[in-house]
Amino acid sequence: MFTLLKKLSPARIIALGFALVILVGSGLLMLPCSVKDGVDLNYIDSLYTSTSAVCVTGLIAVDARDTFTPLGQFFLAMLIQIGGLGVTAVGAGIIVAMGKKINFKGRTVIREAMNLNSGKGLILFVRDIFITTLVFELTGAALSFIVFVQDYPPLHAAGISLFHSVAAFNNSGFDILGNYQNLIPYQSNVLLNLVTCALIFFGGIGFLVIRELRIKRFRWHKLSMHSRVVISMSIFLIIAGTVLLKLTENVTWLGAFFHSVSARTAGFSTYSLGSFTQPGLFVLIILMFIGASPGSTGGGIKTSTFFVLMQGIKSAATNKSEKAFHYAIPKNAFRKAAVITLIGLGIVITGTYIMIILEPQLRLIDAMFEVTSAFGTVGLSTGITPGLGTASKLLSILIMYIGRLGPLTIATLWYFTKSERISYPEGNISIG
Repeated sequence: MFTLLKKLSPARIIALGFALVILVGSGLLMLPCSVKDGVDLNYIDSLYTSTSAVCVTGLIAVDARDTFTPLGQFFLAMLIQIGGLGVTAVGAGIIVAMGKKINFKGRTVIREAMNLNSGKGLILFVRDIFITTLVFELTGAALSFIVFVQDYPPLHAAGISLFHSVAAFNNSGFDILGNYQNLIPYQSNVLLNLVTCALIFFGGIGFLVIRELRIKRFRWHKLSMHSRVVISMSIFLIIAGTVLLKLTENVTWLGAFFHSVSARTAGFSTYSLGSFTQPGLFVLIILMFIGASPGSTGGGIKTSTFFVLMQGIKSAATNKSEKAFHYAIPKNAFRKAAVITLIGLGIVITGTYIMIILEPQLRLIDAMFEVTSAFGTVGLSTGITPGLGTASKLLSILIMYIGRLGPLTIATLWYFTKSERISYPEGNISIG
């Protein structure tokens, strides 16, 4: 087994790690102690729920509170936590806690999973991830408790608060309030809305940015180009999404703001999306497709990818060099961003096409919304998820898995290093 792992590329090890956790999680959720008495949970729904949790999506085929016991909900929270931190980061954390050393292969896998440029200070970075996660989730749970304790007994409220904080920081839209209601009962509660948005925002900008903000004491001029791009793009998308949703939907400014934040891979909702207009759903689709930032708990093509893509298009149109924040954008960045975006679009378009074949009764916008939500590991839905057939759920499982690993990681799974023995002269081809 270990000999086989040594021969695998980091991308394949990461992919196998996530697949293994999903399968183990589906088994844990099927245990009699995990399912409430009188509830009949079939394996496809268990697999779907486990995939959604590990891929920090939040799409649900069965309601978490109405289906699972407190132990089952605990298993669900652990799957969300492992999925958000990343299988490799959790494994590395356990190794470090045991006082063992991580070999070169292990460091390479962690660097690949965390989108790090080098392996320098890797162990310290992994420790920072765990400490950061603990601080944010405990703080979020404490503030959420102030709200939930008004409606539930203290012990129950504490459990809900902790689950909610874990789900929010890991950008997973699961809730344990029951009856598929998500956070609709709290749509006007300012404290819970803002706490949830804060957890989603910091979980979505990535551990690298959080660490740099702490080290540089939030001084903008000292931040790296990556951090500036991530923060500025995140704020821009939140503001733009808020304004567009307010223009198209009959929601409050708080509701528009919340959904603009949540659509960037979190998946919580305070309004029924089934009642949203098609322009509003289209705005959410765009936000879900772009997603969070590299090295974060979220999915999508990532904010930095979208930024580089826009800068590349601007550069081609104006015949000026690609630059931002007094830095030149790396020459190969646009090519990588274009590849990721095109693969992502291909997955969404193909997935939507297959979905409407499998579920002909669905509107095109609903099918595209569901597929984009799965690809962006968001978890928002217009309400069609529980009624999907087995084939459609399997399709959604595959798309969630691809979305969590990332389009480029999936593309490199079939890559083998071979030197090209033949070179060809450049040909002419007309473009545009």
